[in-house]
Amino acid sequence: MDKLYEKVSFDISRLVTARYSTSFSVGARCLSPRIRQAIYALYGFVRLADEIVDTFHGYDRRTLLEEFETEYRVALRRGISVNPILNSFQLTVRRYNIDGGLVDSFLGSMKMDLEPISYDDSKLRQYIYGSAEVVGLMCHQIFVDGDRHEYERLKPYAMRLGAAFQKVNFLRDLRSDILGLHRVYFPLLREEGITEGVKERIIDEIYGDFAMAEKGIKQLPDCARLGVYTAYLYYLSLTKAIGRTPAEKLMRRRVRVSDRKKLLLLGKACLTSKFL
Repeated sequence: MDKLYEKVSFDISRLVTARYSTSFSVGARCLSPRIRQAIYALYGFVRLADEIVDTFHGYDRRTLLEEFETEYRVALRRGISVNPILNSFQLTVRRYNIDGGLVDSFLGSMKMDLEPISYDDSKLRQYIYGSAEVVGLMCHQIFVDGDRHEYERLKPYAMRLGAAFQKVNFLRDLRSDILGLHRVYFPLLREEGITEGVKERIIDEIYGDFAMAEKGIKQLPDCARLGVYTAYLYYLSLTKAIGRTPAEKLMRRRVRVSDRKKLLLLGKACLTSKFL
């Protein structure tokens, strides 16, 4: 493959990351340069799939997602794609020998978002695994550079961190998910509504995920620890902000962490990650 096109492909994935998520972009910049491009490629792939199901209203989203999946599989087989996002991702999958089953599970969860679903505990676990835990596992394969022993050893922690991030996103995006996309992910919300008690039970579960994940962050290789710890601190701060917000207000506004707070968290991560 032409090296210029390869570079452009990764540059476009980096641009997608920067435009869609300043928080993720900051975390990625804290990673070692040798793995940063691969993480941008991964984010670009999952973001594009997520945009298809979440924002491409007025179009045949199912067909678009099916075409996206087909184009990815063709790109992986050929070793190239004229879609720069897919090109950088297939290069990353090949370079780090990312498990194809993880990609399949992710795409499966994206398909679940195409139709309204009443989530029970089993379906919620399936969705969170495919939409978040496998993303953490794909990142983890990049972090350990394909070392199977290290991957298996730290796998449970990566899954719990991905699950925590997704559950926080569910609470943060409650209004747009329920009113805009007609999705209620937590069975508790459908059964009991958004009350303080329900919110606290969900947040307690999230804190349990974070406590487990932190143990794994401490064991990550140097190339990844600071970046992951930065993201962990940001989402932990967001969880605390949601906890301080009255339950009924979560349906009226989207809780966020200020840019000033994000900078403070980045500084804290830089100062403390080396002592984890």
